[in-house]
Amino acid sequence: MKNYRFDTIDTYQSSLKIFLKLMPEVTQIEEVTPELAERFFYLGRTIRHWKPITFVSYHKGLNVFYKWAQKNHIVEVNPFEKIEKPRLEKKLPTRLTKQEAKNLLETVRCHKWFNPFLKARNYAIFSMFLYCGLRKGELLRLQMTDVDLANLTVSIHQGKGNKDRIVPMPYQLRPILNTYLAERTRMNKTCEYFYVSFNDNRPLSIHGFEHMIDLVKKASGIKFYPHMLRHTFATLMLEGGCDIYALSKMMGHNDIKTTTIYLSASVEHMRSQMVKHPLNI
Repeated sequence: MKNYRFDTIDTYQSSLKIFLKLMPEVTQIEEVTPELAERFFYLGRTIRHWKPITFVSYHKGLNVFYKWAQKNHIVEVNPFEKIEKPRLEKKLPTRLTKQEAKNLLETVRCHKWFNPFLKARNYAIFSMFLYCGLRKGELLRLQMTDVDLANLTVSIHQGKGNKDRIVPMPYQLRPILNTYLAERTRMNKTCEYFYVSFNDNRPLSIHGFEHMIDLVKKASGIKFYPHMLRHTFATLMLEGGCDIYALSKMMGHNDIKTTTIYLSASVEHMRSQMVKHPLNI
């Protein structure tokens, strides 16, 4: 009804599943009292050592469900409404250095993949992450018509927040993607999705994607996760002189304040501003 993405719905469902797992005595919706709700979160923080973000995520899912139940007169009281939430930690986004990003790309390019298609596809995936800053879901949902090599753009349809945006790509990415497309044709891949599976004519699956990530982690010796590549893109763009407004549009952020966190994460960007100090004469 609210047009939420499947991963958002899945997150809400997981909140209910973990609650029923930790509170097995609950069999009816009206049995959940404010005291039971407090005990659930107390167990989570003290026994299971939840981080504040985990606490907030579970609370949001359960609170949304019980707000709906209260609105529809299924329960009289929302037991999660007055639960106090912990203060979230304000951490800088973790990212790779410029040299680590180069080393990662070189590892993927030089790795002994057992088929040229895999080499071209995987190199294209990591290059698009680091050159365009896409989210994992956005990259896996790309279709052939979304990638415009002639105009050097990538169209993102219904990204986070159900927003469309166009991301420019640097010219260095074009030959990398052209090589992948040539291998894609050689393998007779006709799937409408841009990144496809090696074994079948279907989109690259989450399982296949995660398997590739694990292989590259092991081969490179670099500890990273896919979203870290997005953080890396943002900080490298700032260090290269990109203005914060343009970066915010490329990242698909609702509020430019979300983008400003990368200013704090970029030591090189801040150092470059020190030349403007009046005493530097």
